[in-house]
Amino acid sequence: MILPDINLPAILPDLNLLDNVLYTTSKSQVTPGDLIKFVIVLTFSIIFLRVIIIYLRRTLKDHVSKDVGEPILKLLYYGSLVVIFISILPLIGIDPSGLLLAGGVAGIVLGFASQNIVGNLVSGCFLMFERPIKIGDQVDVNGIAGYVTDIRIISTLIRTYDGLLVRIPNQQVFTTNITNIVGHPVRRFEYTIRIRYSDDAGAAIWLIKDLIDKEPFALLSPSPSVFVNELGDSSVNIVVRIWAPVSEWFGLKTRLLWNIKKTLEENGIEIPYPQRVLHIKSETEKKPQLAEEPNINRLEATEPVLNFEERVLN
Repeated sequence: MILPDINLPAILPDLNLLDNVLYTTSKSQVTPGDLIKFVIVLTFSIIFLRVIIIYLRRTLKDHVSKDVGEPILKLLYYGSLVVIFISILPLIGIDPSGLLLAGGVAGIVLGFASQNIVGNLVSGCFLMFERPIKIGDQVDVNGIAGYVTDIRIISTLIRTYDGLLVRIPNQQVFTTNITNIVGHPVRRFEYTIRIRYSDDAGAAIWLIKDLIDKEPFALLSPSPSVFVNELGDSSVNIVVRIWAPVSEWFGLKTRLLWNIKKTLEENGIEIPYPQRVLHIKSETEKKPQLAEEPNINRLEATEPVLNFEERVLN
């Protein structure tokens, strides 16, 4: 049996193609094989870093809070990726030292051109390390109140109480006043209860204190206080101050206020309406000179007429 003459080099691809020179740099000559190596190493590095980050996230889940762990993992991932990218640049004929020099000059130019972005970037780093707010906190930043959902490199995301997602630049967050509503474990609230002057203020205070003692979330230390604060125009003003855990603060505040109103009304103590006393003064006598003035004026007005008639008759 005679096999046909097959030209293998014509069928197989030309392996020498990978060794052809694409371009030449001051350091070396770059071939298609070098480009393939660069892409393979970079792709493998990205996959490897993602696997490491996922493993670290699962490992640190029970030991480090999310607001601390996520910024660290992001910094580790992007920092490692930048280092690997710079280290494999010689594969494609690029000198990292020259790139760093050019990047430094370009960074200065871009820094002047984009000061706000750089400011947000630096502020984001400060927020991650200083941690004035954390993911999940209820905050008020420049009049925007809600829950912190994410702290990114450039901006912070806040979900407002009515469900809106607001993105605030980190520079604005870091340089403005931040009110962390849940930053302290306990929080105080205050009422001003107004009663009538005819009601017994001592009985009202006793009833309010009794309601506070029945609330399990009203803290004993710091102790609550109920006292007469002011004698108003139409009411006696009683101030109620109570400390509660920050997680139960709002529910206790709304529930207790309604219970105080019902209890006081059941015991005959009512909240008065605004009252004003008007004094009306009437004058029944007229001044004598007011009655005489019209006669004088009338005589003065008729005198020229009488004189005229006398001249005519004569």
